Amino acid sequence: MLNLGAERPPPQLATGTAEKALSFLSKGWREVRDSADADLQLMRKRANSFKNLADRELEHFLNSAAIPPSGAALPSPSIAEFELVKRIQPKLSAIRRAYSSPEFGRRVLEKWSPKATIRLDLSAIKNAIVSEVDEVGAALDLSWDEDQSKEKIMWEEGRAEIVEEGKGWEPIRILKTRLKEFERKSQSTEIFGTFKSSEFIEKVKLSLQSICKETEESTDVPPLDIPELLAHIVKQSWPLFDHLGIRRDIYVKMVETLCSRHRDQVMYHHSLYAKEESLYENEKISDELDLRIASVLHNTGHHYEGGFWTSFVKNESADRKHHVAIVTTASLPWMTGTAVNPLFRAAYLAKSAKQAVTLVVPWLCKSDQELVYPNNLSFSSPEAQEAYIRNWLEERVGFKADFKISFYPGKFSKERRSIIPAGDTSQFIPSKEADIAILEEPEHLNWYHHGKRWTDKFNHVVGIVHTNYLEYIKREKNGAIQAFLVKHINNMVTRAYCHKVLRLSAATQDLPKSVICNVHGVNPKFLMIGEKVAAERVHGQQAFSKGAYFLGKMVWAKGYRELIDLLAKHKSDLEGFKLDVYGNGEDSQEVQSVAKKLDLNLNFLRGRDHADDSLHEYKVFVNPSVSDVLCTATAEALAMGKFVICADHPSNEFFRAFPNCLTYKTSEDFVSRVKEAMASDPQPLTPEQRHNLSWEAATQRFMEYSELDKILNNEEPMNGDKAIYGRKMKKSISMPSLSDVMDGGLAFAHYCFTGNEILRLTTGAIPGSRDYGKQHSVDLRLLPPQVQNPVYGW
Repeated sequence: MLNLGAERPPPQLATGTAEKALSFLSKGWREVRDSADADLQLMRKRANSFKNLADRELEHFLNSAAIPPSGAALPSPSIAEFELVKRIQPKLSAIRRAYSSPEFGRRVLEKWSPKATIRLDLSAIKNAIVSEVDEVGAALDLSWDEDQSKEKIMWEEGRAEIVEEGKGWEPIRILKTRLKEFERKSQSTEIFGTFKSSEFIEKVKLSLQSICKETEESTDVPPLDIPELLAHIVKQSWPLFDHLGIRRDIYVKMVETLCSRHRDQVMYHHSLYAKEESLYENEKISDELDLRIASVLHNTGHHYEGGFWTSFVKNESADRKHHVAIVTTASLPWMTGTAVNPLFRAAYLAKSAKQAVTLVVPWLCKSDQELVYPNNLSFSSPEAQEAYIRNWLEERVGFKADFKISFYPGKFSKERRSIIPAGDTSQFIPSKEADIAILEEPEHLNWYHHGKRWTDKFNHVVGIVHTNYLEYIKREKNGAIQAFLVKHINNMVTRAYCHKVLRLSAATQDLPKSVICNVHGVNPKFLMIGEKVAAERVHGQQAFSKGAYFLGKMVWAKGYRELIDLLAKHKSDLEGFKLDVYGNGEDSQEVQSVAKKLDLNLNFLRGRDHADDSLHEYKVFVNPSVSDVLCTATAEALAMGKFVICADHPSNEFFRAFPNCLTYKTSEDFVSRVKEAMASDPQPLTPEQRHNLSWEAATQRFMEYSELDKILNNEEPMNGDKAIYGRKMKKSISMPSLSDVMDGGLAFAHYCFTGNEILRLTTGAIPGSRDYGKQHSVDLRLLPPQVQNPVYGW
């Protein structure tokens, strides 16, 4: 049995506990009361501070507007403004004293409550203003009816409402009508022609801006919730639904259902930013969703870059200039066409102030530099190689080229004898500069490209085809099969990654979206040599003291096979004809061995720059190559005023317009052309011919055929259905065409294919070239590979 009496506390203990509880409650109430008093005092201080600030601003405003500058003659409109301020200043001062008194603030605070209503009788203010306006009515052309009634402004639950008694709106309606008429007259300079530009109005604007600035900065917009996000996804998927044959009213109803809960909230939040009343009148759900998203994006500062199908707004630079990124597959000191020609293109494009130019070239590690660069040249840092490139360029163009040079990781392939990008090349161009991309050799750059699609990152992508890869591949083992595969791969990558493709000549394969145009020029130094030779001949001096020569990289595909075959076949017909051959290359030993075996009259010399002084005195340049797309050495020889003997081939189509270009179709024609050139002197170039060979003319052709001239001038290019170009380049928001869908599918398939290391290796990729390596990260100061491309697993 339990003893309940033992659990009852003694009376003294119970009394003490009650007293402590009452003391605790009393102490807590006093703390609450003190806190409330402190809050009220703080509110009064802030109200008084705001009132004093408003008084000072009003006094400063009235004094600065009403006091004319001493000794200055004012026009009649300004005098009228000062008289108006002078007349209404006493009334405004009385109004300020009446409603700034402590009694008024006390009455407001006493009557304040969460549901309270503050009623202010403003009839006295209105009558005072009306009487003053009547006095200056001759200037403002305003009149008032005698019948006036009282209006009261009521703030209830945070909303401002005007309570009308009787017909009190009639004077307000007349005031609005007269103000509109006054505004129309002032705009037509009937009265106060200089009113808008006066200091009076400017001070009013500044005062209003200072009052409203804090309120605007403090606004906040709640984030999108799940139903709104789902509605936006459905709305962005409308092109897909249309393509699948789903009725439009079905997905419109889906959006309406998802947004129905938030309709009032959408309009309220958007009203913080809307500036035209017409936006409030739009009751369509889709428009309300757009306004809601726009308000959230405006509040967060996020820049929307499109939906599932397209990128609506691309990047726009802060300096309002277009940015051109020229990406190539080689760099100096490797003297190859894809290193030299993009460098000149960057220099001459940068001469225009319409665009900023960046040249993006590969960076090779020290081991690869030893294999590629001539004369044992190597660089310990990208800065050292950049200095070498700039010095080389300035010595030849004669001006300081204002463009940036950026590097991306590259690896040299001995089998392909070319540089393959390592990693995503597009990531080395900042997004804020991703405007226009020029891909030198787009098929080469994108064979193993595993990264962002160029046409997704850039507004306009132009590819320039330099090399006839099919011609080289056909010479290899199983060349026909390899050429077939490479042909279709080239078609796929150029179609997926380019908006426009320029082929230097018809010697290349026919690629999608391509046109034929020679957009290369010659080094200005060669044109100067040609002018010097022409001047010597005018003065009767002998310009050419040597015979014929050939210059080119010593590999069989660069014309050495054709040259040896021609000379061996017509050895007796060309008896006494001696040819100097300049070049270095992988096949140099084999080429010299074959020529010696056939006892050909060839003198092999070490390769050198075509502008070297030792080559100026040659009269004939022989180039039997049919693998080139557009031989730079041929153009340089013509610019120096020499004869050029070349094959009747599409790669030489541009040069046929020059009288010193002698073409042949058969080996017998070759013999006759050699004899003709050795027995006569070349014709001097005309000014028009020199201009056609220059980089200025080449840049003009490039701007025209790539449509960059229209883009830089904010005009619509020929493929206007794909993009609309203005200051901000925007893509079409319509349903993508079947061609666009196919291009996107090809890009996705290529991305999946190049992401598999086994598939990459089977097609000839360099092992580990999908991402850059550790040495590249050290040389280029990049994130370590394991950080840039982490591998997740157990």
